[in-house]
Amino acid sequence: MADALVFHFDDGTERQIRDLWKRLDEAGIPGAGTRPGVTLAAAGSIPPAARKALRGELELLSVPDLWLHILGTLPGEERPLLLSAVVDTELLAVHSAVHDVLAGKVKNPSAYYFPGAWIPCCVLARGLDTDQLATAFGALLPSEPVRAAVRDIAVLDTRTGESDTLLKVK
Repeated sequence: MADALVFHFDDGTERQIRDLWKRLDEAGIPGAGTRPGVTLAAAGSIPPAARKALRGELELLSVPDLWLHILGTLPGEERPLLLSAVVDTELLAVHSAVHDVLAGKVKNPSAYYFPGAWIPCCVLARGLDTDQLATAFGALLPSEPVRAAVRDIAVLDTRTGESDTLLKVK
């Protein structure tokens, strides 16, 4: 995927996630990325017209804080370590509204982020084998919940790292 619509967090939340990345690094597990976030949608391209429509819709929504509380993983080749959000109706409403706007306006949308399939999470590490997963869980357990205050919503070009902020959350 080339473009991702991402929740980015306030400084305090970012520090907490970076502290988790540091604990993983100290255990020999490299962290995943440069800026923590939760991806709402991904596509080959989110063009300017879709971004404009998203800006308009996002300005009307109340974006909730997230409770990142579930340490887990997913099956498959990538084998990520995730800190997943507790899902509530407010979060699902924002996610659904985003996808209503994007429907038919993006190229090559990723079904992993569609309503009903989406797992709202902050990726802590990627590409782990079984031993690395065990080490990573050991480094982070017991895990404390992270109250994640969303401070902006942006389209991130996953190839270049460039970010186009669509909304600053107050």
